[in-house]
This record gives sequence, structure tokens and C-alpha cells, in this order.
Amino acid sequence: MQVLQVQLEVGPDPAEVGRARRWARSRLVGSGIGDDEPLAETLILLISELVTNAVVHTGCPAVLRMLFGGGGGGSGTVRVEVADASDRPPLQRHAEGEDTNGRGLELVDGLADRWGWQPEGAGKQIWCEVDRGAPAAVVQDAPPRVVVQGGEVCEPPSCVFTNAPGLA
Repeated sequence: MQVLQVQLEVGPDPAEVGRARRWARSRLVGSGIGDDEPLAETLILLISELVTNAVVHTGCPAVLRMLFGGGGGGSGTVRVEVADASDRPPLQRHAEGEDTNGRGLELVDGLADRWGWQPEGAGKQIWCEVDRGAPAAVVQDAPPRVVVQGGEVCEPPSCVFTNAPGLA
């Protein structure tokens, strides 16, 4: 299987999130994912959340990567990776009511087919994957179902979370 990888260095300024979205949108179009496709909107939202988390919670530069795995006929997987300099594991919070913060990883969990994190250098990499050709997730209609590897709370160095029908 052929994989195309593109990468962008993101500065520690929250304004960089908008630049990362614009860059990612142009790379999605270049990979054959139409700008107006639901898949593109889902991926842009995932990228926005992961880059925002890296920039806001570490205050350091980050690296955004997108990997396009080809399966032919519009199938395959798109993987988004954001690496930062912090070795602290990501913390999925559960926002309440009108809270304006704390929803980033909830959105990632609800929209991505799989997501997780792993150490990278002195920091970490948070990643998510969306299967091309799969229907776009709708957060309001389907609450996320999270399975942690082995059915238990995972410990560092890495975690993998999977959204799949029938798993609780």
C-alpha cells in the first residue's frame, strides 16, 4: 500500500491553528478529498482540535502530519498526527453544559474511527485515523463508544481508542 505523508511545523501561537487548517485543507484537496466533502470537514475539525490542544497546553511548537493511505477507489485511511514537546499524556475531560473548554478530545473521540497517543522523542504524538469511504460521524446522533486496549484503562507509553459499532 502506498502512503503519502505531508508535514507542517506549527508555531506556539494560537493563531497558528488557522494557518494549520488552511494548509491542511489545501493538502486534502491535493490528495483527492474534495473541499466540500463531509470527510474534509471532519478532518479539518480533527486537525483544529489536535493542533489547538498542542499549542495551548504546551506553549511550544508542534508538528502536524497527515498520512494518506491509498486503498484505491477512494478508500483507505487518513491519519492525522500532532507531535509536541510535552511528555504529559493527553487528558480527556468531559465538559459540562456551557463550558467553552474541555471538548477537544471528546470531539476527536466522536469523529475519528481510531485515536491514541504514543511517546515521540522527548514529547508525545497524538494521532487519529478516519477511514475514507466510511460515513462521516454525526456527534449528536451517535454518542461515542470508547474501547481502551484490553478493555482496561491504558497506561503509558501509549493508548489506542477505537470507535466501532457494538463496542461499549
